[in-house]
Amino acid sequence: MSLKSYRHKRDFRRTHEPRGKTLSKRGDHSFVVQKHAARRLHYDFCLELNGVLLSWVLPKGPSLDPKEKRLAVRVEDHPVEYGRFEGTIPEGEYGAGTVLLWDRGRWIPDGDPSKGCWAMTSRSLTPSWWF
Repeated sequence: MSLKSYRHKRDFRRTHEPRGKTLSKRGDHSFVVQKHAARRLHYDFCLELNGVLLSWVLPKGPSLDPKEKRLAVRVEDHPVEYGRFEGTIPEGEYGAGTVLLWDRGRWIPDGDPSKGCWAMTSRSLTPSWWF
């Protein structure tokens, strides 16, 4: 896992997004959902694994109905510090727009996490949701 693609897309002289110094060695299992008002409103979903945040874009956002399926598109890994990022990415930069923390918490492996097997516990910013 690498932050090379993440860093390549950003000009850190213009954006306040975290650069990510090195891969985290904490081994935590955090997750974060951010509401991202970019060109189109969407939500970013990130799971901490192996020192980075594995990241997906949820174009329609998460759903409160567990029977409703939502699209999640895998994007580049993000640094663990991005899980605390809120702010405005300047116009002209990749992902320009406002990023707000929507939910965060911990996830628990339920089988092989590389195959998408996990369960989550929220820090109660929002009720249970699905995608």
